[in-house]
Amino acid sequence: SWRAHRRRRGLSGRPRRHRPHRLLGAAASGIAILGIASLLPSYAKAATACDTIRPFQVNIPQADLDDLRARLARTRLPEKETVGDFTQGVPLKTTKQLLEHWQNKYDWRKVEARINAVPNFITEIDGLDIHFIHVRSRHENALPLVVTHGWPGSIIEQLKIIGPLTDPTAHGGSASDAFHIVIPSMPGYGFSGKPEATGWGPERIASAWTILMRRLGYTQFVAQGGDWGAVVTDMIGVQAPPELLGIHTNMPGAIPDAINGAAFSGAPAPAGLSDEEMHSYDQLVFFYKHVSYAFLMGTRPQTLTGLTDSPIALATYMLDHDGASLEMIARSFDGQDEGLSPDDVLDNITLFWLTNTGVSAARLYWENKLAFFAAKGVKVPVAVSVFPDELYQTPRAWAEKAYPNLVHYNKLPKGGHFAAWEQPKLFTDEVRAGFRSLRKSG
Repeated sequence: SWRAHRRRRGLSGRPRRHRPHRLLGAAASGIAILGIASLLPSYAKAATACDTIRPFQVNIPQADLDDLRARLARTRLPEKETVGDFTQGVPLKTTKQLLEHWQNKYDWRKVEARINAVPNFITEIDGLDIHFIHVRSRHENALPLVVTHGWPGSIIEQLKIIGPLTDPTAHGGSASDAFHIVIPSMPGYGFSGKPEATGWGPERIASAWTILMRRLGYTQFVAQGGDWGAVVTDMIGVQAPPELLGIHTNMPGAIPDAINGAAFSGAPAPAGLSDEEMHSYDQLVFFYKHVSYAFLMGTRPQTLTGLTDSPIALATYMLDHDGASLEMIARSFDGQDEGLSPDDVLDNITLFWLTNTGVSAARLYWENKLAFFAAKGVKVPVAVSVFPDELYQTPRAWAEKAYPNLVHYNKLPKGGHFAAWEQPKLFTDEVRAGFRSLRKSG
């Protein structure tokens, strides 16, 4: 029965048929292949009014955890790579360390308790269910903030920033820097739904987030994002709903078109670049040469069925996102103190596994029609934080051109692509500083 199926998945609610939607139009670009989106599984639907907000708690059945453990025990590993570095992907040593930790040291129930320790909800938007965390600050005049994760990420990335942003006085901050925080799971990710029709790209997700903030009663809000969350947040800025005061990004869409096109094609750098711009150009060239995972998801996401059948296949695919992150995670499994612990990494991977979202999350790359790093035409106030191990470091000149209403720009001494997850203190300070001027004017 569907009730028994729901109990096995640790979810609640009544199934309901999805409504098909037309694909949102957007000019396709040669580099826009990095994209897709998806939403609610059929078993997660509830026969309630479309704008109802339902409380939600995670309770993964023990049978699912036992199945994961059994699959890990049956893992068949390949031979060792034939190189002494990371040029062939995730090293066998790191894979073995991850497998051993997952089997013998990892406890999903700990992160499940952390998720359930904050208020979780599900609401239907545009025919599909959206899961989100919503924590209101106790401080008067707190600023509503919607934060969007990316791939291979989830709400797990933002758990460390909830306390500091909603209760700043308990974390070395001022009450005047408080936020009400909303953290949605993107369509096809985590406990949000999986769509049964095309059309859920970044533009539509951005529109859904505005609907969500209105539904929560907020008449003003700000938005933040990294990775896909940065693209979604840029699109909220482009759409510029009247409630939006501004946005903050830690992965700016700021590369001039000519530079972006040259880097993608591997052509020589355009003339006249400064040393800082040349460094960014070289970073882009390197990234575009090593972004095979995104091309596969952007063209053939359904071919990745193995991610739903093998937990180690899912884990290694997710680990191999970018060179700096992979090397940092490998050091962490070696026992070094890094921004992400082995448990941090496995919390996120295990969430993907237990919700069976390896393929549904990948479809966001297929859906996307936007150039990932290019300027989108954002005119609202923008705050930019540049972390040193990000895919590329945005020069201030590029940020000022892409975001003509730039209200904050700062380069950080440490941190990478998963800034909120890796460096929550630095990230929190940046979000506070980036939106401070908008509080005064808002």
